[in-house]
Amino acid sequence: MNIRQTHTARRSVAAAIAGLAVATLAATGLQPATAHASDDRARASEVRQLRESGKILPMEDILARGRAAQPGQVVEVELDRERGSYVYEVKIIDDADRVHKLEIDAASGEILRRKTK
Repeated sequence: MNIRQTHTARRSVAAAIAGLAVATLAATGLQPATAHASDDRARASEVRQLRESGKILPMEDILARGRAAQPGQVVEVELDRERGSYVYEVKIIDDADRVHKLEIDAASGEILRRKTK
């Protein structure tokens, strides 16, 4: 399977999961959370404040460090709070279609953990 086919297959799986989630909500009588947009805005505001206060590095720095540690295409980035510290989780696909998950300290840019699938 080439990269284009893999990407299309992943998109199909993601669409199926999203459809299943909506179907599950409908079957249980629940509506998708309209507060989701306000949660996103609150999260964006929190991240902006962390960045402006210097508690986390800019995304550009994290991406550069991630690519330096593992060449490839960045396909996902998340900012999480773990054990009182902020950590970026960066997923990168290399030329051999392996997925590398890097956990990077958001304050220092240090690579904390690496996993390859």
